[in-house]
Amino acid sequence: MQKLSPAARRRKKARDLRYANTRDREIKRAENQRERRARIRAGKSVDGLDYDHKDEKFKSVKANRGNDGKGTKNE
Repeated sequence: MQKLSPAARRRKKARDLRYANTRDREIKRAENQRERRARIRAGKSVDGLDYDHKDEKFKSVKANRGNDGKGTKNE
């Protein structure tokens, strides 16, 4: 957790919201919801899994957000 002043926290919240609402993020969020709902309808569990847009499959949160162990600096 970051230790931010109240003013910095507000600025970060606004910045994060602008990023979350970009067209690219909207498309990825919609794709994630479609894939997740389809998998649930198929009777498969998605608990603890994230959809990886690059590999187009569900992975553990750790593997997906950590870029399969390579870190995120080179992405």
